Amino acid sequence: MLRLLLIASIILSSLSLWAQRPPETEKEYDKIYKLRIQQERIDGVYIPANLSDAFVQLHQLIDKDSKAKFKEMEEDAAVSKLHFSLGRWMIINWGFYQGSRLSHSLKNKGLHHPDDMAHFIIRSYHRSLNKQSINAKELIEELNNARQQERINRLQQGELIQEGIQQDTGQ
Repeated sequence: MLRLLLIASIILSSLSLWAQRPPETEKEYDKIYKLRIQQERIDGVYIPANLSDAFVQLHQLIDKDSKAKFKEMEEDAAVSKLHFSLGRWMIINWGFYQGSRLSHSLKNKGLHHPDDMAHFIIRSYHRSLNKQSINAKELIEELNNARQQERINRLQQGELIQEGIQQDTGQ
């Protein structure tokens, strides 16, 4: 019986994803984005308004023992370890890809990639728990520089699939 309920809930939740078609034009995307960045809740999930509000939510969401373990970890290890769990949760539930008031707040600070937004929040939260300065501007600059360097490396390592040559047909 429990298994049947689980299967039914998976089917129903996947149907709601199919019911919402993605925006087909830039104008339609902009309209949806402008609505999303004003909403306090998206799909029933509270969306923090800014970084401080995100910290409040994380304090409520993370149990005391997990928070203590996270606080004691070395900063880079903490960020790396939580990126594909807590970070992915934030990206999906706090609407970083489709837009939300939190992602919009982070975009206004200079962050544009959802992974960088999650990284920024996790690292900042770790620093906050350890009563260290967040140094937001420097951290955002580091993330943007790393993202740009990654892009440059990808372009340099890219492989030319086909070079277009214009042929003279003599006509």
